[in-house]
This record gives sequence, structure tokens and C-alpha cells, in this order.
Amino acid sequence: MKCAVGFAGLLMVAIVGGALLLQRAAHSQVSSDQLNPNRLPYTPVVTPNGSTLPWKMVDGVKEFHLVVEEIEWEIAPGMTIKAWGYNGQTPGPTIEAVEGDRVRIYVTNKLPEMTAVHWHGVLLPSGMDGVAGLTQPGIPPGETFKYEFTLRQHGTQMYHSHGDEMTQMGMGTMGFFIIHPKKPAHHIDRDYAIFLNEWFVEPGTSTPNVNVMTDFNIFTFNSRAFPGTAPLVAKTGERVRIRIGNVGQESHPIHLHGHNFKIVATDGGEIPGSAQWPETTVTVFPGQTRDIEFIANPGDWALHCHRRHHPMNAMGHSIPNVLGVSQAGLEEKISGLVPGYMAMGETGMAEHAEHARHMEGPANTLPMMGGDGPFGNVGMGGMFTILKVRDHLNEGEDPGWYPNPSGTVASQVGGPAKPAVSGGVTYVCPMHPDVHQNQPGSCPKCGMTLKPQREAEPKGGGGNHPAESSGDALGS
Repeated sequence: MKCAVGFAGLLMVAIVGGALLLQRAAHSQVSSDQLNPNRLPYTPVVTPNGSTLPWKMVDGVKEFHLVVEEIEWEIAPGMTIKAWGYNGQTPGPTIEAVEGDRVRIYVTNKLPEMTAVHWHGVLLPSGMDGVAGLTQPGIPPGETFKYEFTLRQHGTQMYHSHGDEMTQMGMGTMGFFIIHPKKPAHHIDRDYAIFLNEWFVEPGTSTPNVNVMTDFNIFTFNSRAFPGTAPLVAKTGERVRIRIGNVGQESHPIHLHGHNFKIVATDGGEIPGSAQWPETTVTVFPGQTRDIEFIANPGDWALHCHRRHHPMNAMGHSIPNVLGVSQAGLEEKISGLVPGYMAMGETGMAEHAEHARHMEGPANTLPMMGGDGPFGNVGMGGMFTILKVRDHLNEGEDPGWYPNPSGTVASQVGGPAKPAVSGGVTYVCPMHPDVHQNQPGSCPKCGMTLKPQREAEPKGGGGNHPAESSGDALGS
């Protein structure tokens, strides 16, 4: 009898203990699946320079919590803005779930004005759509609202403020809402998400001007400008997906070097295979998302917006065009009236950017172009990043610069100029023509790199092409 009672007692303890463990798991802060990506039924999305929103399971519902608040956000080293975002970042953390999931999203408002969150492109009940004044009251400062609905689709969607949109979205209140399919058509090895945005920040200030409609001066991938953009990495031969979203003011033709890809989905859903064709550039208009897929080729590949002024920083406006105009002596004359005056280069913006790298600019302002590469200054900014593909990777690490095989790097025809006096070469500052010397160096006035200038062409040169040098630039 004692044995029977003892066994029953043990059985009851086991049942109660198991129930308590299940209840504790259901109310844990983060799902165990989320802590172990290998157990997820999908390849987790990586948001470069961003993060993924944690969730917990509560009574069979995936529960998320967003806090919309004022934040300080680094656009790139040397420039930090006062933005508005979710959970300390802009764009907000990426929400990931699976088709068929029931989700519950708490939104706490820490802004100084009311807000609401619209689940852009998500099919849901009207009352959950998140339009302040139309489908719900605005969320007052300091209050928390609950959104709850079942996911009836899959694809790349977004979330953003829908209360005082011009101000709040202009300050950075947006993020990705990615719904994975129950049954994926094929496996994806790497899955990335990039949000496009543009800002106007007056040089020397830190608060974006949300009243500007066209003349933006900062362009960003995930609210970061090159050289502050994190690279994308992949292994050779992997299938890579990049999800691109845009709720800004401008359209952006996004171009990937070294690959052709297929646009496999829009914010409206998957594109049938029969309607896909190879592309190298995809234009993403305001309010749209586009998913592209490709097989990764080894190398370091540029990924950037192809509007000419978008892969640049601190864009100025109404600047006189001085291409081809000699400014010799002008700087010295004007500097007597305007101390510190710097004439623009006559050969292009790169010359000016090289010069400006050595000068102190306005506080909290980026140079137009920046970022060093393996062969010197990359000469890009803004909407620019690098896809780094290698045969082997240490996960979570930047693989460094690509070791190009010998003979596969463009090199100077005839070899580099020799720094010898007898060769008739002098080195001149492009900004101060009176500074010249017979060997490489820097200008003592501005610090700019001196450029070689031949005093006379050798006989027989006549502009004909000399013999091409052997080897690549690394070995020159």
C-alpha cells in the first residue's frame, strides 16, 4: 500500500513539475528556438548594423514588444544624429515570424507626441492596421497598446509610424516585418535585409530636418552611410537573398557588381519563375520591398544606389561648376579677404574630397567620400557597402580584403612613374600649383598628396600606348 501511495505521489509530482516547466517555457523571455537558430524552420535574416526583435511564446502566441523613443544614432564614425526609432535603433529591430503564426505586439510610446504603428503590406483585420484616427486612437505618450493578429501570408513587409508620418518617419520610425513561408520553395544560405533612407542634416547640427522634401544630403543603408556600413558576407556558391525596403521620399536603383540576380518577390508576394529574368540593378520605389536572389561569386563586390549623388555624404547644393576652370592664384587672393577659403578642384569632386580628408570640417559632418580600400581611398559614401565572398569564412568575422589571384587586377600601362629627377617628373599639389618637388610627398600647405606631372613627353611617345606592365597592381 505504501508502494502504491509512493508511486502515485511521485507520478503527481512529475505531472505537476512537467506542467510548471512547460508554463515556465511558455513565459520565458526569449524562445529557445530563437536562441538556437539551427532549430528554426528558416534561415534567420541578418540586418547589417541592426538586430532582430526577440519574442517569447505565451499561450501559443508569439509575443513581441516595441518601444518607440528618441535615440542617438551613429550614421558613420564622426557623425551622430538625434533620431526617433524603435528599441534604441533605426530602422527598428527586424520582426521575424512564420506564416500561420499568431502574433501579439505591444507598442510603448516614449515619444513626446502620439503615435501608431502600421504593419505595411500585412493582411490583417482593419482595426489592427495601425492608422491613428482611422483604425485606432493614437497611442498617447507613456502608454502601451496591443496589436494581435494571425499571419495569413509570407513575404518581406515593413512596419512604420502612421501618426504624424512626416515627422516620425522622417526621424527614423520604420523597420522590417518578415514572414517566412510554412513550406519554403528552396533553401537560402544567407538572408539579408537592407532599409533605404535619406536625411537632411544641416552641417554642424544633429537633428534631421523633416521639412525637407527633395534636397537630402545623407543617404543610408539601414541608417548607416559608408564607411559606416557593415559588409555582407557569403561563401562561394551559396544562394544569397537580399531583401530591400523603402518608405523614404526617393526611389533608389540598387546595383550589385559581379553578379546577375533575379527579383523573386515584391511586397505583394512571390513572383512566378516564368516572370523572373536576370538583372543587375533593381529600383525600389517608396512604399515597396524587393527580394533578390543570386549565387555568390568570390571577390569583393560593390553594392550601392546608382543615382550618382546617393553614394556620397554631406551633399552640398547650388555649388558652382568649376570643372576645367583653372584657379591658380585665386585661393591666395581670396584668402586675404576670407581666411581659410578653399577653392574647389578643377578636375572633379574626387580631387576635392582627397583634399578635404586632411582638413577639419564642420562638427558632426561626414566628408563627401571616405573609406580606405586595399588600393587607396574608395571614393564613395552614403548608400554603399561591400559584398565579401570567400571560399572559406570564420562566421561572425569580417574576412578582410579579397586576395585577388595574380594577374587578375587592373594595373597601370607601362608601369608606375619613376620618382627620378632625370625622368623629367615633378610632383605638384593640385590645389597649390606653386608647390612642387622632385619626389613624392605631401603638400606642406594642405597635406594633400602631390601628383606626378611630366615636364616633357619622351621622344617617340606621342600618346601611343607603351608596352603593358606584367603582373598585377599588388606586385607593381
